This record gives sequence, C-alpha cells and structure tokens, in this order.
Amino acid sequence: MSVAFTREEDYEATAADLPDRPISPHANLVTPRGLYRIEAELAEARAAYTAAQSAGDVSSDRTAIARATRDLRYWSARRASAQLVEPTPDAQVVTFGGTVTFDREDGRRQTFRIVGEDEADPANGAVSYVSPLAQAVLGKAVGDEAMVAGSEVEIVAIG
Repeated sequence: MSVAFTREEDYEATAADLPDRPISPHANLVTPRGLYRIEAELAEARAAYTAAQSAGDVSSDRTAIARATRDLRYWSARRASAQLVEPTPDAQVVTFGGTVTFDREDGRRQTFRIVGEDEADPANGAVSYVSPLAQAVLGKAVGDEAMVAGSEVEIVAIG
C-alpha cells in the first residue's frame, strides 16, 4: 500500500507540542509562603529539565523535555514577576495575606486566607486575591457585610 493511503501519526511529536501555561494578567502578589512555593516549583522545573536533557537522546523523549521546558518558562516568569507582600499584623480590615472569617445566611461559618494566585487552594481555605470571594471581602472590617456567591455574609473575625 502506498504511503499516501496510510495515516501514521507521530503521537510523541504531538504530545511534545505542549501549549504554554497561561500567565495571569494580574499583578503577581505573593505571600512569603507563596514565594517559597514558587521557588520550590522553579527548582523542581530546573531539575526536571536537566534530567530530561541528560536522559540521552533528546529526540527519544520529546514529551518530557517539552513538559520540563514549559514548566521552566512558567515558573521563571512567575518568579521574575513576584511581588512579595508581607502580611499586615493586627489589621483592622481584610488584607492580602490575612484571614477572614464570615458567617453565611445558612448558618455556616467559613474562614479563608487571601493569597496569591499560585498559592490559592480553596479546598484548604486559601483563595486568590483576584477571586470574587476575596474581592468582596477585601477592605471590610468585623461587622461589615459583603455579597459572596449571591448571598450576604457577615465578617466576624480578621486575622
């Protein structure tokens, strides 16, 4: 059969064509913990890149080197643009790096820490400062109300 009638795809080459990780247009504000995490991710990306290069023939595993290169570009850019913001001790209003506790209308009490985008982990109580929740409560004081996810919440503690 002629090659013209077969379709042979190089799946590894396709996988190696990884798109860049998107970089947020927002300022890259980071807490000290967030900066540490970025530096750890950057070190891990450098190690993965070195390992992929030293694994032998680069063409034998283009996926690994493409992934390592992509991650190295992302974390290098995030480290270069990081703006360290130290938490404000004894803040009277909700600030970046601090925690906020609020009561929801349904009786639930929730506490979140306002952090940078790379540090955000809502399931563990850390939300990005650009998230709708953080935007609703930043600058609020204890006793203030805010609209979060379509319902009123009352700020009951700031830390």
